[in-house]
Amino acid sequence: MKFYSRKLIKPENLNANNTLFGGALLRWIDEEAGIYAMTKMNSQKVVTKFISEINFVSSAKQGDVVEIGMEFVGVGTTSITMKCLVRNLFTQKTIISIDQIVFVRVDENEKPYPHGLTMEDINKKTG
Repeated sequence: MKFYSRKLIKPENLNANNTLFGGALLRWIDEEAGIYAMTKMNSQKVVTKFISEINFVSSAKQGDVVEIGMEFVGVGTTSITMKCLVRNLFTQKTIISIDQIVFVRVDENEKPYPHGLTMEDINKKTG
């Protein structure tokens, strides 16, 4: 798993329990996964198709730094699938895990469009 981005938990990211709001974390994950999918499929025309069960393992509080990790697990004709792990940078404690996030490459009409990649191609690309 590669960890590409880090986020500092600030007051505007907190919920009523003064811990990290899950919706803020999911927004960060979707953005990070989308950018990662764009780099692998060499296209800015990708959309989130599916996010599997989200497992909230532990919380984060103001001042914590979390890091978002992504790893590719599958390739379809128009899609790629990755998993995600978010952990506390300093304690390495898992905050959230997601087994599958699927992105689909689309054309200018928002219809699925083949990317022509294999898992080997995906693993060779940097980004």
